[in-house]
Amino acid sequence: MIRCSSNGSFDRLDDHIHDRFCSQILSSIHHNIKWLDVECSSMEDVLLCTSYPNLSGLGLHNIEKDIALRIFTEETPLTHIFQDKISSLVIDVVECESSKLHIKLDKFADCLYLLDGRFDSFENVFLDICQISIPEIKELPKLKAFSLYSDLPTFQYNELIVPLLYRMVNLEELDLHLVVHYFKLGQCHIYSYPYRAKTHEYITNNFPGGLFKYVREVSLYDDRPFEHEFFVKIPESFPFMEQLTIYNRKPQKNKFYEQSNYDNQHLSPIQYSYLSVLELFSAHDDYVEQFLVDIKTSLIRTVNLQVLVSTLDRVTHSFTRDATRTNCRKLFSIYVPRDISISTQFKDYFPHTKICTISISTCPRNGPPL
Repeated sequence: MIRCSSNGSFDRLDDHIHDRFCSQILSSIHHNIKWLDVECSSMEDVLLCTSYPNLSGLGLHNIEKDIALRIFTEETPLTHIFQDKISSLVIDVVECESSKLHIKLDKFADCLYLLDGRFDSFENVFLDICQISIPEIKELPKLKAFSLYSDLPTFQYNELIVPLLYRMVNLEELDLHLVVHYFKLGQCHIYSYPYRAKTHEYITNNFPGGLFKYVREVSLYDDRPFEHEFFVKIPESFPFMEQLTIYNRKPQKNKFYEQSNYDNQHLSPIQYSYLSVLELFSAHDDYVEQFLVDIKTSLIRTVNLQVLVSTLDRVTHSFTRDATRTNCRKLFSIYVPRDISISTQFKDYFPHTKICTISISTCPRNGPPL
């Protein structure tokens, strides 16, 4: 019941139009009205001229602070409308010199509405709330399938995600991929199964396993060492993995050469059937050895290896080690930091491998931020 001008301000309707709305139009359509926007000077005329049985939302515009306080704190002819009918309320208060607000509210949800920016001119706010409880959240009964994907860590899983999921009362299909912080120095993955994302990042030693047939890119990160048995699970869980990145500076404690610590049986080399990119710039020498020593790993196809030359020199015993020679022959290319001199021994050890350089600034040195 207002006129909105081009600059966004709200004005009262002309008296003739206003009177006609109140005396004729509103009374004939009152049962269909669910939301009303009214200007302060015509508020009582509009709200009291008829009943609004289905009214649930109200916008009050150009209202002065004193009038707003009187409506919500004193018994007025409008009190029963706000108490019994209105579940959504928008208040547009005109500028005033006062920096203090004293108001009594019924529910905590009303407090949240007040503090969402509508009253940002107040420096001191004093609220008297009758009841503090979790606001009622509208359910989403029509929603049957929901997918939520985010690689950035969040601290608000319980506060935001869980209440959102509870609203989906008839959900039949849920697909989640989230990185959730629970502690300052820890994080966990929360996802639905089957897992349909193409990436699975920052897997730690706590990884429970499972089958992730859609995943093509994997990264491993932990401040505890990855042992040989951990690497056995990776191709079993990610059979179609094409790219693997390792962030781990901790040396292995139980370096496997002949026997498994678990079953006392000779282990066959781990096979990575589709692996084509292996990034080890931020990995300890033990993990480079894990992939290059032939009794630990068998590379099925040619691989692009990203690694420091100094690391390769140590792992291959200055490019003379026979145990790493077989897998090194399967390297299609090696990406090394730029401005590193390549020795003759290096070239002889990788005679058919393409040597590529990469800017040192683009070589990752750390894992994900915690």
